[in-house]
Amino acid sequence: MSYKPAEDRYAKLDYNRCGTGGLKLPPISLGLWHNFGDADDFQTARQMLLTAFDNGITHFDLANNYGPPAGSAERNFGTILKSDLAAWRDELIISTKAGYGMWPGPYGDGGSRKYLIASLDQSLRRMGLDYVDLFYSHRPDPNTPLEETCGALDQILRQGKALYVGLSNYSAADTRKAFDILQKDGHRLLIHQPKYSMLVRDVESNGLLDALGTLGVGCIVFCPLAQGLLTDKYLKEIPAGSRAAKSHGFLKKETITDDLRKRLVRLNEIAAQRGQSLAQMALRWVLRDGRVTSALIGASRPEQILQNLKALSADSFTDEQLERIDSVLSGSLSENA
Repeated sequence: MSYKPAEDRYAKLDYNRCGTGGLKLPPISLGLWHNFGDADDFQTARQMLLTAFDNGITHFDLANNYGPPAGSAERNFGTILKSDLAAWRDELIISTKAGYGMWPGPYGDGGSRKYLIASLDQSLRRMGLDYVDLFYSHRPDPNTPLEETCGALDQILRQGKALYVGLSNYSAADTRKAFDILQKDGHRLLIHQPKYSMLVRDVESNGLLDALGTLGVGCIVFCPLAQGLLTDKYLKEIPAGSRAAKSHGFLKKETITDDLRKRLVRLNEIAAQRGQSLAQMALRWVLRDGRVTSALIGASRPEQILQNLKALSADSFTDEQLERIDSVLSGSLSENA
């Protein structure tokens, strides 16, 4: 194909250092969790990837089980990489993960050395790559010693199948332990990928953000828009075709209570006063903390990526705005009136 990236792509974003490591990431990265599988429109997926790169987004985040079906997001990404982006491979940060169920039997799930290395080999074949820039243990496995999981990450690094390694969904304590194990093997834990948004703030109170800051480990947050709740999509009703309207998926219709909708409306009012959409404010909010390197967004069309990038041009939050947001999220509705 004849794709050529925009010449000014690197003038559009400031890149953030990943903890105290040497790698820099864009403040907004593109996740391929949804809308890149075989069930989705391939040309739309292609246009989203190219739009992202044209606008300075260099980091594309995958996992072995992204689709549906599982594995198809990696395969489709590999096709687009080969046809359009191969000449710019060294300008891309490509990540994948393993941890959740991927194939039948005792070796297709968890954190064992057998599973992690086999899964990454499969991922590399699907994407047509010799290596990924970043490989994650997608979740802690209570049935596998952390030393074994970290040993697999060590082997992957030494084999050159990944340049960096990270964790996702690990506790602060296990993150510290993994950091120490990898450091003894001569490696650096580059990054952690937790869930974080205005509606899910566990990392503020469970010690994870503090641990990452102390260790100098980067942080890239997933679901910063809370599966689309922190957009204008659900302010009045549940639209047909939305994630909440579907019978499968993580966002359930019953999650959207009257109380939650009222709080979203109040947040939307604050965003409007800042000259932003609710989604743009939500992205700017997670990035307000200097320990957060990047926010992972999903998208169903290229225009959403462009709109989300506008979050970065907004002013910083004032103390009064942050207090109002906290009041909406935690106070009673009468107090927020």
